[in-house]
Amino acid sequence: MAIDFIKKQEDFTCEHCGVLVEGSGYTNHCPHCLWSKHVDINPGDRAADCGGLMPPVGYESEDGTYTLTHRCETCGHEKRNKVSSGDDLALLAGL
Repeated sequence: MAIDFIKKQEDFTCEHCGVLVEGSGYTNHCPHCLWSKHVDINPGDRAADCGGLMPPVGYESEDGTYTLTHRCETCGHEKRNKVSSGDDLALLAGL
């Protein structure tokens, strides 16, 4: 079954580091600290009841594309998210 993606262009204040993030419609984590928030069941639907913060716990690289793994501190849910061009790539070294 295909996962439906709902593009939502939303700005938000990162609940981990406090930076105001300008969303692009595809933004799902803070580009400054790489943390996310558990708000979606399917990308963009904002249907998750959890709302827990999701630190980056690892990353993968394939053909020059990086993918972060976030794990919810509240419920343990894991989600993979592509790293975008505005993300602080120096933080990946510490994961």
